[in-house]
Amino acid sequence: MDINLPLDQMTREEKLRLMEAIRADLSRHDEQVESPGWHEGELCERDDKLKSVGELPVDWETAKTHLRDRLV
Repeated sequence: MDINLPLDQMTREEKLRLMEAIRADLSRHDEQVESPGWHEGELCERDDKLKSVGELPVDWETAKTHLRDRLV
């Protein structure tokens, strides 16, 4: 399937909303997606970092808001 989007004509906000819509759609079918082999190692590494440095995790909505504020 060939998909042509007018990316050069879209605003940054439109592109971000499109990305969010795609992510939300893919999330509805998580069970159909197998995690890549490196994923478990990355999760363990991040968990170790959280425990050693004391970083606090940020929920996805807060992270998106922070990123939007930086980009807009």
